[in-house]
Amino acid sequence: MTNGDCFVVLPENCAEGTLIIGRNAEDEKNVNVASEVCFYDATEVLEGKTDGGASAETGGDVLRVILQKPQPGLWGGDFGANERGVALGLTWAAGENEAKDSDSLLGTDIVRLTLAVAKDVDDAVDRIGALVASHGHDNSKLNFIACDAAAAWLVSCSGKVWAAEKLEASFLRLPSGGLAVTTVVNKSSEGLEEAASFAAAHDAEAQAPAEEWCGPKPAGDGTYTQHDMFETLRSASNASSSRAATVSVLSVKGISCHWFTGTPNAAESVFKPFVFAPNPRISPLTQVQADADLTLLHKLHSQRKPAALEHLRSLELSCVDELNNYFSLQDHASDELDELLKDCVEAEVKFYR
Repeated sequence: MTNGDCFVVLPENCAEGTLIIGRNAEDEKNVNVASEVCFYDATEVLEGKTDGGASAETGGDVLRVILQKPQPGLWGGDFGANERGVALGLTWAAGENEAKDSDSLLGTDIVRLTLAVAKDVDDAVDRIGALVASHGHDNSKLNFIACDAAAAWLVSCSGKVWAAEKLEASFLRLPSGGLAVTTVVNKSSEGLEEAASFAAAHDAEAQAPAEEWCGPKPAGDGTYTQHDMFETLRSASNASSSRAATVSVLSVKGISCHWFTGTPNAAESVFKPFVFAPNPRISPLTQVQADADLTLLHKLHSQRKPAALEHLRSLELSCVDELNNYFSLQDHASDELDELLKDCVEAEVKFYR
């Protein structure tokens, strides 16, 4: 079972009119399992075999993707983004044990396949729906959050049927632990029967409860920033269950930026940035190497000295300020940002050695 504790803040609340989404991966049983961060060029993103066994082929122009994987060796991911400024996360998945290698698609497969081709959030919702309709497993229950710089959608899936809701609230902590789309359905499977609640109709016990916001709360005055989202995720994290955390800051006209901890428990971790520069190169320290079961970043982070975190938080804040200044002057990422994530990861591990 996969859980993602997600927070989304729509543009009217955010600095520079961006949309900000944050996610804590939650899984008490696997809290010490490494999460990987992987970049795929357009020539690589559809290579290999999906974990559900269905074909990875998809129509349309293929895009570059940055992907977080909840465990080593997985084909898909639980959160990611593409070069067109679409971000997609899996917020809940259940009943997928029988879906592996069954000519179907896991929720993580759907994340990667959708990001590989989605031009905007509406396209992403339609792609998720089409993949679920053709390759959803009968026992699977899935929730996704899909965003671009203009809008956010919730998509709930049960077997081969799905329903989607466009978020109207200016900020929201997304329900986790069950199907999230209930009475408001803006898009859905063809011929879906009307019901009082999609969640209740497809799994009465899996309707997700509403949850309260954590950390800095959007004030409605256009001042909420990525650093506020970092603190929100830290406030919501739990040492016994919270795994890697991610934040995407999506911009209509400027540069979208995606932040990854790559290590468990946001309260004990720092966020590192990635942008779709001309030729991104990310650090091998965020991927599990042959004959290892942890990323080197995860391993060294687990051996950190308490004093390291204070220094790293200061570096994180400086990085945010420097990038915000860069983004205010540039509307596209130049090659000087090719190794942005790599440089930040390697600077971090120096404090752990």
